[in-house]
Amino acid sequence: MNKDFSEKTHSKKMEIKAKRIYEKAAKTDGVRVLVDRIWPRGVSKEDAQLDEWLKEIAPSTELRKWFNHDKGRFLDFARKYKNELKGHSGLIEDLLEKWKEKSVTLLYGAKDEKYNQAVVLKAFLEQQNS
Repeated sequence: MNKDFSEKTHSKKMEIKAKRIYEKAAKTDGVRVLVDRIWPRGVSKEDAQLDEWLKEIAPSTELRKWFNHDKGRFLDFARKYKNELKGHSGLIEDLLEKWKEKSVTLLYGAKDEKYNQAVVLKAFLEQQNS
């Protein structure tokens, strides 16, 4: 486990999930956090029902453009994005703190529900919390 995050653990298990922003908000979503650098097309801020928009935690523009949602590049994308996440310890810590109190839903705009940055971020957060 990364030393920067190892001191913080959850006293109770709250859920963390990744969800397309185009899906309807649910009470079980808990804290709704958009983790895209660019605002998703066709979604109003009202419809999004966000608690927070963390543009800074999204993949860099360079990495996002390189990945271009190419499934064949996903493993390399995930590795590179995790390296970027290590440089955002304050934002990671904030998300872990929120997760202590209630469920957290990481929102994204990508069409692919399996190969996107929110899935990588979710796994990264779970790893920091183990």
